[in-house]
Amino acid sequence: MITLREDLVQGVENESSLEVVSGGPLRGTLRVPGDKSISHRALLLAARAGGRSLISGYSKGADVTRTIKAVEVLGAEVARIEGPGGSAVLEVEGGLGNWSESPRRSLDAVEVDCGNAGTLMRLLAGAVAGVDGLVVKLTGDSSLSSRPMDRVAEPLRAMGASVTGSGNRCVPPITVVGSRLNGIEWEPRVASAQVKSAILLAGIVADGETVVKEPITTRTNTEDLLQAVRADIEIVDDGEGRTIRVRRSKLNAFNVAIPGDPSQAAFWTVAGCVVPESEIKIVDVYDGKARMGFLSVLERMGADIELERRDVVESGSEIGFATLEISVRAGPLKGTVVEAAEIPSLDEVPILAVAAAAATGNTRFNRVGELRVKESDRLEGVLELVRGLGATAVTEGDDLIVDGVGTERRLTGTHVHTRGDHRMAMAGIVAALATKAGETSVIEDYHMIGTSYPGFIADVRSLAIV
Repeated sequence: MITLREDLVQGVENESSLEVVSGGPLRGTLRVPGDKSISHRALLLAARAGGRSLISGYSKGADVTRTIKAVEVLGAEVARIEGPGGSAVLEVEGGLGNWSESPRRSLDAVEVDCGNAGTLMRLLAGAVAGVDGLVVKLTGDSSLSSRPMDRVAEPLRAMGASVTGSGNRCVPPITVVGSRLNGIEWEPRVASAQVKSAILLAGIVADGETVVKEPITTRTNTEDLLQAVRADIEIVDDGEGRTIRVRRSKLNAFNVAIPGDPSQAAFWTVAGCVVPESEIKIVDVYDGKARMGFLSVLERMGADIELERRDVVESGSEIGFATLEISVRAGPLKGTVVEAAEIPSLDEVPILAVAAAAATGNTRFNRVGELRVKESDRLEGVLELVRGLGATAVTEGDDLIVDGVGTERRLTGTHVHTRGDHRMAMAGIVAALATKAGETSVIEDYHMIGTSYPGFIADVRSLAIV
């Protein structure tokens, strides 16, 4: 029987620990929260579009809540309409005129607290950069305040905006002074959907054409939504990369039903693989380009996974998405080689490292050094997590190598230091569930999962066989 005891150890204010005693399998069907990336972008575009937009299925985590508050501060009107079974729809009354007029009632900079949401900070910097005369100060929590924003600041400055932060890496808080922008051609040095999105959101109000060339395609949510709302955009795929061209566009209101988040589905897919005798089905998962690499990795590792795909369904003004139903059963895994290009955001690396720790043989994650500048130093966090589970993990430059324990040994209970990182917390919980029966693990500061998946513990309980 799986046992979860919350608030086991009280630490500093707003922190606590979770004790997990491993036991039986996980079985059942669930839907993960709405895609966080799409939720952020849909809200920002709805706030810019003229008229009333409706957003259902959105992520209810703290990060997206910050985005709701941000667009309200900038002049959009957001109403939450309650539906049956705890569902809700956001009604957003937007328009660029609101952004231009409402905040200017004060001579001071408009301050937006992004909390832990790096996506919000980077995307919002691009969205406000083209609002001439608008001054916005973007702040965040201690974790976000240590993350460099220079990769966003550089292209926005090239377009004509003023973006300032601390030091050469433009560390938050950052201040963006909007102005009339000019289009640029930009090839990001590091694969980043957030950088691409910031440039595109600035490009739709810039003079001339803005071009982003990606050698490796990152998650496509921004350009997909822009295309869906009839922005002046062209997208050309070329091998592993793509080129996106945007021009000044008038955005119209839209309705969107947001499907489940693949990055959250990855935790349950791995759980279904590594917790013995488990059978899990995850429904209504967004089947997005550059988002499903974790499935290919697990399939190479020998995972017992069945996929059922559903095509895009669009009705009238409602934006539709292709979705997946993922069915997974526990079974032995073997090591493989994972290229960073398979998982451009690297968000799924921590949970894939748990699969690698349980597998037989060696798994190598190539060129994943970017993990060092996520919500925490995830590369160091993964090393600590894997070693605590009884497996072996080392780094070679920007590569991560995990030597798993195999099916004969099973993982051992551990103490997980999440460093305030939601993905490390969820990866730690899944790892704890996969340890030998009766093993106890402690996950510190697990409440950070609320930034993206507030119902994660409730879903563990719903799947646990007691």
